[in-house]
Amino acid sequence: MDTNFAVKRRIRAEKIIAYLKRAYPKPKSELKYETPFQFLVAVILSAQCTDKAVNRATETLFKKYKTARDFSLLSSQKLKNRLSSIPFFRNKTKAIRSAAKDVEKKFGGKVPALYSELVELHGVGYKTAHVILGELYDIWDGIPTDTHVKRFAYRFDLSDNRDLKKISHDLEKLVPKKDWKYVNNGLVLYGRYICPARPHECTGHPLTKLWPPAAKRRFSSK
Repeated sequence: MDTNFAVKRRIRAEKIIAYLKRAYPKPKSELKYETPFQFLVAVILSAQCTDKAVNRATETLFKKYKTARDFSLLSSQKLKNRLSSIPFFRNKTKAIRSAAKDVEKKFGGKVPALYSELVELHGVGYKTAHVILGELYDIWDGIPTDTHVKRFAYRFDLSDNRDLKKISHDLEKLVPKKDWKYVNNGLVLYGRYICPARPHECTGHPLTKLWPPAAKRRFSSK
C-alpha cells in the first residue's frame, strides 16, 4: 500500500473515531437483558437480525429464563416456538442450547471472560465474542464487525476487505487500542439513527462532512 495513502487512511480513521467518541461516549448495546447469559443469547439472535426484533422476541422469554441452566433445560421445541420470528431461528436455537449446556458444565454457569473460552461455545465467533467481552466485562481486545461496521469501513475506505474478521483486523491496525470500544457501538448507532443502509442523501451527515467522497461510495454486499 502506498505510504501516503496509508497515512491519509489513518488520519481519516482518527477523525471518524474522534466524532464517535463525542457522539457516543459510553458504548452500550441496545439489546435488552438482565443477566450475562441472556446477553449471550441476545447477541446470538442478533446475527442478521435487528436489535428491535430480538428485543421483541426475548421480552417474555427473558422473564422466565435467565441463566445458562434455565436455557439448558428448555426443550428445543419450546425455544423454537419462542424464537420463530427470528431469522434462522432453528440454527440459533441449536446454538443457544449448546452454549447453555457448555457454559453450565464447563464454566460453572458463568459466561466466560476470555476470548479463547467464548469461541469454544456454539454460535460464538470473533464478532460475537468481542461484543460480549466489551458489554459484560469492559474488555476491548478486538473490534467486532457487523453489517454496519462493514458498510462504513467500505464507505469511508478504511479497509480493502469484505470478510468481517479481516475488516476487524484492518480497523484494529488503524485505531489505537484505547479507542477500540467506540468503533462497533458508535458505527452501529450512527448507522441506525443517522445514516441507514437504504439509499438516501448523506452529504450533510457528520461523518460524510469529514470525508465527502463517502457520499458517492455505494456499498454492496458483494
